[in-house]
Amino acid sequence: MSRKKKFALALVALLVLIQLVPVDTENPEVTAEVDAPTEVLEILRRACYDCHSNETVWPWYTHLAPVNFLVAHDVEEGREHLNFSEWDRYDPERRAHKISEVWEEVEEGEMPLWFYTPLHPEAELSAADLAALEAWARTEGEGTD
Repeated sequence: MSRKKKFALALVALLVLIQLVPVDTENPEVTAEVDAPTEVLEILRRACYDCHSNETVWPWYTHLAPVNFLVAHDVEEGREHLNFSEWDRYDPERRAHKISEVWEEVEEGEMPLWFYTPLHPEAELSAADLAALEAWARTEGEGTD
C-alpha cells in the first residue's frame, strides 16, 4: 500500500474516532432575560444569542468533530464574556457597561464574528438594526455620548 493510501486511511480512521469524543451541547438554564426593548431583543436573539446566551441553537454540523470542538469553545468563551440568559448575575453598573460593550463591538465590526454570518445570514445587521443597538447603548449603556 502506498504512503498516500496509508495516510488517507489513517486520516479517515482519525476522523471516525474523534466522533466518539463527547462535546457538551447542553444549554444551561436561563436565570434572567436581558431587559431590552422588543426590537433590540429581536436583534440580539437573531445575531447574538447562539454564543451569548443559554439558548444556543446547535445545528447538525455542530455535532460533527472537529467542528463541534470549535463551536463549543466559541460558545463557552462567548458566554463567559457576556451571557444574556444570566443577566441577573450583573449588577446595574455592570449591565450598563455590558450594553456599551455590545455597541462598541458591533460598531467596530467585531461582532457578529465574520465567520458566523455566512452560515447565519439572518445575523447580518442592517442599518436599522445598528440604529436600534446604538440607541439602546446611548440610553442604557455607560459613557456613550
